[in-house]
Amino acid sequence: MRKIAPDVYMENRYPGVILGVIAIDGHVLLVDSPLRADDAREWFAQVRESQGQPEYLVLLDDHPDRALGARVFDGPRVAHDLTRQRMALWSDTYKGVSRPIGAEADRLKRITGVNRAIPELSFAECMVIHLGGREVWMEHHPGPAPGAMWVLDPERKVAFIGDVVVTAEPPYVGEAEIEAWLETLDVLRDMERDGYKFVAGRDGLIDREAINTMARFLRKIPHRLERLADKGAPAEKAAALAPGLVRDFQVPASRREQAILRLQAGLMRLYGRLYPSEE
Repeated sequence: MRKIAPDVYMENRYPGVILGVIAIDGHVLLVDSPLRADDAREWFAQVRESQGQPEYLVLLDDHPDRALGARVFDGPRVAHDLTRQRMALWSDTYKGVSRPIGAEADRLKRITGVNRAIPELSFAECMVIHLGGREVWMEHHPGPAPGAMWVLDPERKVAFIGDVVVTAEPPYVGEAEIEAWLETLDVLRDMERDGYKFVAGRDGLIDREAINTMARFLRKIPHRLERLADKGAPAEKAAALAPGLVRDFQVPASRREQAILRLQAGLMRLYGRLYPSEE
């Protein structure tokens, strides 16, 4: 684990998402989970040995890459109300190949016990957990997903922000609210001026330029989808936008196919939500 501020750590050695730890006088809160159950157990044990028994596991949204491993956590899971509601609708069996979205979870053949990952604690707008005599804030910040949220340590000025900013590869936009996402980026800019550090769920520490680059990418999407809708184009035409949009990211050749698949799946889903077929 990498220490990014006193009592605050990040872990980037597992596939899926960047993980977070806030550990204050033996009281421990985790941010997100490794995808695979064995990796999750390993990480929970590592944190327990080095920092103390984890008391909470917070899920920053319901993306399977960060949520599926939570089923093996022995303690309360925390998320936004919408994340809890959406996860409650999941089947107890997950097959990544059945509906690929360009996620790391697509590689999972079949796992069971998914319902054990459903959070027990949730909130609507904000929630405060008192951890070792210090406040840790949970805040709803929609955009990448309806229930997207952040974990903030206001004393150390560190925020775990999930998928609101990505730098290496394009995000999945199928559940996105683009205008809300752009407004959330404005909040990040204000916090950056106040001295906050941001841990992005896919890329780790990010800076102001990454925030601005993300905003430029997102602004392209509504205009291009609207042009397709004006022509009465089918959803497959939205998927065809992916190769052009992926050029905004320096994706290694080994990851390009998965990145394009993620964009295609997300654009088709978003287009269908914004412009439902009249058939």
